[in-house]
Amino acid sequence: MALSRGLRCCQRIFSWIPVVIISSVALWSYYAYVFELCFCEYRGVCSVSYLTVFHVCFVMFCWTYWKAIFTPPSSPSKKFQLSYNDKERYEMEERPDVQKQILVDISKKLPIFTRAASGAIRFCDRCQVIKPDRCHHCSVCEMCVLKMDHHCPWVNNCIGFSNYKFFLLFLCYSILYCVFIASTAFQYFLKYWVEDLPSGHAKFHVLFLVFVALMFFVSLMFLFGYHCWLVSKNRSTLEAFSAPLFQNGPDKNGFNVGFHRNLRQVFGNDRRLWFVPVFTSLGDGHYFPVRSVSESQNPLLGNEENWEEDEGGTDEEEGTGEYNLTASEEVSERLI
Repeated sequence: MALSRGLRCCQRIFSWIPVVIISSVALWSYYAYVFELCFCEYRGVCSVSYLTVFHVCFVMFCWTYWKAIFTPPSSPSKKFQLSYNDKERYEMEERPDVQKQILVDISKKLPIFTRAASGAIRFCDRCQVIKPDRCHHCSVCEMCVLKMDHHCPWVNNCIGFSNYKFFLLFLCYSILYCVFIASTAFQYFLKYWVEDLPSGHAKFHVLFLVFVALMFFVSLMFLFGYHCWLVSKNRSTLEAFSAPLFQNGPDKNGFNVGFHRNLRQVFGNDRRLWFVPVFTSLGDGHYFPVRSVSESQNPLLGNEENWEEDEGGTDEEEGTGEYNLTASEEVSERLI
């Protein structure tokens, strides 16, 4: 027992190493750009304007990174937990078919459309909860996470419904931060490279500053582009690798309700707050509107190549989308 506790303690300490690395690189980049580059090389108005834009990018980068790290992932509410009598009845029953039927009876009052691979109601034996749609158990966080996307070691947190917007903004502002540093320092990078400027302690910082900025920019662009595609399709990383299962089979587009409505699910209705790291996502993570129950359960429409999404939509389709979002909010209110 003591050994397992010690191992868990070491694991928690080591899990912060990637965060410490990113934070150290960010602090060093601040020193290198502000003190070694701007104060030593830039002069006058140019230095003031560069420093102003740099600090805006740096503050937004730090703010979004902080939110991605310290926003706890959301877990299912008590409505999805088994009552004492249901839990006792489920655990005492040894026949799998009867256990399956018990979960079916309990879930009739819950907004659940997805199923396990066996066709049964998705149930977490470790957390003892019926899993809402798009909810998965994270073995690192040791909890069920609403709309789980993935566990990110670079923020030492599980990315899900509560902090997915912050994670996207963190990627966005990280790219802007790297682009600004590389574009404004590149001229001095070339001068130091061809030795037009005298060698000094600033040379090391400027050369590596541009190298690190370009390296992170390339890697982050691929990751950010991939997550933008996921948002446009209303999929999580887990759902991209394994399509959610509905009663009549898998459907990659089961939660795809159109490009604009997909964006609003993550960033909210107020576009002025889309790029501000405050929580504006729609709903509470327990229920998500589907294209329609009949379509999600139709194996012919479950294939992506047979589904043509009309992003513009007709007036009738737009009305249906608004109804789905409203229904989501109504169901969420009943769950709280």
